[in-house]
Amino acid sequence: MPKWKLVTEYTFDSAHFIRDYDGPCGRMHGHTYKVRIEASSQKLHSSEYCPHEVMVADFKTLRWAKKDVTKGGLDHCFLNDVMPPDYDTTAEMIAKYIYEETKRRVPPGVDLKVAVSETPNSWVEYEDD
Repeated sequence: MPKWKLVTEYTFDSAHFIRDYDGPCGRMHGHTYKVRIEASSQKLHSSEYCPHEVMVADFKTLRWAKKDVTKGGLDHCFLNDVMPPDYDTTAEMIAKYIYEETKRRVPPGVDLKVAVSETPNSWVEYEDD
């Protein structure tokens, strides 16, 4: 059976602090987050921007978090105010949040893997079977 896999990367800038963290990360600070999303599917789909079934998922849809916070994204926001209250703002939880929000936006049957980096040499990946 055929399978397509697409990959997109983008960045956004946001501030956060990790609640009850004993160290500098417990104080408000900012990062340029780098996000990598892998999307795969055994069939192609249409999107809200294209009526033809010619894509795994639309790049615009996958890059929703790159938008300014005033337009529903995460760019230039304070993550502690934007993410659900039961989510701490660790890279792990940011990856899970981006995964869950992206999953809601893509067609059924599209598998996702989300990687998030706060620094050039540290990444976390999240996917759900």
